[in-house]
Amino acid sequence: MFSNYFFKKLPGLGLVVCLLLGAGQVKAQEDNPGPRFGIKGGVNFSQLYVDQPEAEDENIKVGVNLGVFAKVPITSFLAIQPELLYTSAGSKITYGGSTFENVFGIEPGEVRFNLNYIQVPIALAVNIGPLNVHAGPYLAYLASANIKDMKKSDLNTNEFKELDRDDFNTFDYGAVIGVGFDVGNLTLGARYNYGLREVGNTRLAGELTKDSKNSVAQIYIGIGL
Repeated sequence: MFSNYFFKKLPGLGLVVCLLLGAGQVKAQEDNPGPRFGIKGGVNFSQLYVDQPEAEDENIKVGVNLGVFAKVPITSFLAIQPELLYTSAGSKITYGGSTFENVFGIEPGEVRFNLNYIQVPIALAVNIGPLNVHAGPYLAYLASANIKDMKKSDLNTNEFKELDRDDFNTFDYGAVIGVGFDVGNLTLGARYNYGLREVGNTRLAGELTKDSKNSVAQIYIGIGL
């Protein structure tokens, strides 16, 4: 699970950030070239955390992130980095047992949760030469949502009670932390998004997700314009 692994690594990440901050003081004058604007895009690896007997397995769902960014210096080595992104989240969960089949019309097998957001992260970036370390909050608006029973059979007499956007919370919020490497106008980066709000807001969505939150790892490429 992303979150368990991530929090185990926090002490080491904190030490790295402190060392980078110290190095940044020395190289401060050359690390902030000025305001930058650009486009970015990449791949998401997301999960939800489901805790119930019928959930036998959970796998990473692959999605996309795409949008625009700005980088505005506030000191010689610090910058504010706001972004506007389309980003997909969710999970692939394998259910088993008769309870879900009888109540929800879901056959034992894989169900895919597809949650698509318009996200606004606002990060504080520490620049050390071509390297930047950034962290901050995010707010996201749920643009669309659905779940899909991947092993639905034509022989199944139960009607699948499909969830849509109205069954999930419209807004999500949380924190981001990541690193980037700038080469000219090109930026290569990796980031982790940790959601702080439950995704389901109805009884059916709540039963399926058990108040799960978003957890998304990202890799991306940015191009300054």
